[in-house]
Amino acid sequence: MKKSEAARIRELGEVLREFDLDAIRLKIGDAEYELVRREPVAAPMVAAAPVAAPPPAAAGAPEAPAAPVASASAKKVTAPVVGVFYRAPSPGADPFVAVGDRVEVGSTLCILEAMKLMNEITSDYAGRITRVIPENGELVSLGQDLFWIEP
Repeated sequence: MKKSEAARIRELGEVLREFDLDAIRLKIGDAEYELVRREPVAAPMVAAAPVAAPPPAAAGAPEAPAAPVASASAKKVTAPVVGVFYRAPSPGADPFVAVGDRVEVGSTLCILEAMKLMNEITSDYAGRITRVIPENGELVSLGQDLFWIEP
């Protein structure tokens, strides 16, 4: 293992501990890293009582709402790195953008914090924000949708 690879793995381990994550996966070029935290079992396992199956849904009962679907014309802004999503430049500050705001190419949308670096994410599209997907302070994955923008 190269020294730089060992340093990357140590940095990923620090991210696991800092954000109390169970796992992290990162792809850089051809290299893919996945770390999974496994804690030693301290207490003996106790068998749980069987759980009854939920009753079948009655005819005409309302179903859970479906997840929103982007329109065919919506442009998706995705996370270029694994990191913590921040909607505003600092705690207590107004968010960079909100649903309904118009943005231009180059407008700042959010900040992704990755390994103590603050990465300002800008829009590649002009249009109106129709959805902000992650919650403030949420860890996002590489390629995860962050915003939907309608031209």
